Amino acid sequence: MTRKTLPTALLALAVLCGCGGAAETAAAPPSPSAATAAAKDKKHQLEAAKADCMKQKGFKYVAWVRPEQPQSDEDRRRDAGDYQAMRKYREKYGFEVFAEFIYPKELNAPAAQRESPNQDPNIKLQEALSEAQLGAYHKAKDACMVTAGKQVLGVTLKSNIDYYNQIALTRRRLTASTLDSDPKLMELATAMATCLKGKGYTVTDTTPTALSKRGQDAFFKEQDKLGREQDDTVPDVAPPAKKNGNQPIHMPSLTAEQAKPYLAKEIKAALDDLECGKDFYPVFTPRKSAIDAQVRAQFAF
Repeated sequence: MTRKTLPTALLALAVLCGCGGAAETAAAPPSPSAATAAAKDKKHQLEAAKADCMKQKGFKYVAWVRPEQPQSDEDRRRDAGDYQAMRKYREKYGFEVFAEFIYPKELNAPAAQRESPNQDPNIKLQEALSEAQLGAYHKAKDACMVTAGKQVLGVTLKSNIDYYNQIALTRRRLTASTLDSDPKLMELATAMATCLKGKGYTVTDTTPTALSKRGQDAFFKEQDKLGREQDDTVPDVAPPAKKNGNQPIHMPSLTAEQAKPYLAKEIKAALDDLECGKDFYPVFTPRKSAIDAQVRAQFAF
C-alpha cells in the first residue's frame, strides 16, 4: 500500500505538479475559523455539483462531506504554536508517522478510516463495479471534477488528481512567497537549524517551511524504507523524487508492538526539534495555519 504525503498531515494527499493553479491573492488570509466555515459551505456545493454531473453520465455518486470534529482548545493552542501544547502532543505522537500504527483511530489513519461508520459511501459503490465499469467511472469522475471545479470554485482543472495537485501547488506558492521570504522567520529558522545540527541532526534546507517538516520527512523516509524491504515488487531504494513532486510512501506492515521502538526514536527527535524551534514555532505555526485554512476555503478541501 502506498500513500501520498502533503505538507502538514495535511494533508496526505497528492503529488505536486507544474499544472496551472488558481490565482493567489496578496491580501491577508482570513481567520482559520472563517476560512473553515467558507470551506464547509463550498464542499457541499462542490459535492452536489459532482453528484449531479455523475448522474447525467449514468453513474451513482453520493454527495458526501466527511463530518468534521470540532477543534479542541488543545488543537487551537497547537495551531498557534504554543510550546506546552505542542510538547504534550509530540510526547505521545512524535511527528505522527509511526504513531498511526499504535493510535490509528486517534490519528484517523487509513486502517481506521476503512472501519469508520463515516466512511465515504462512494468507496463501496466503486468496489461493486467491474474493472471495465470502474475505468469508465473514473473517466466520468475526472470530467465531473473539471465541470464542478469551474462551476463552484472558478478554477480550471484537468482531472480529479489535478485538483489535489493545484491545492498543493497553491499552498507551496503561498508559503514560499509569505513565509520563506520573511526575514524574521529566516533568522529564526537559521538559529533552529544550528541547534539541530549541534544535536547531530542533518539539515539540508533551512528555509522555514522545509525546516518545519524536516523531522517528519525523515521518518517518512524510514517508514518507506521498511515498506520497500517488505515488498518484493518495488526497489529497496526509493528513486529520486520528481521535480515539484512528493514521493509515494510504501507503507510497511507493522503491529503496534513492532512500531513502538520506531515511535520512541521519533518522539525523541520530535522533542529535540521542538526545543530547537522554541522561538521559531510560535511565529511560524499560526501563519502557516492561516495559509492552510485559506487554501482549504479556496478549494473546498
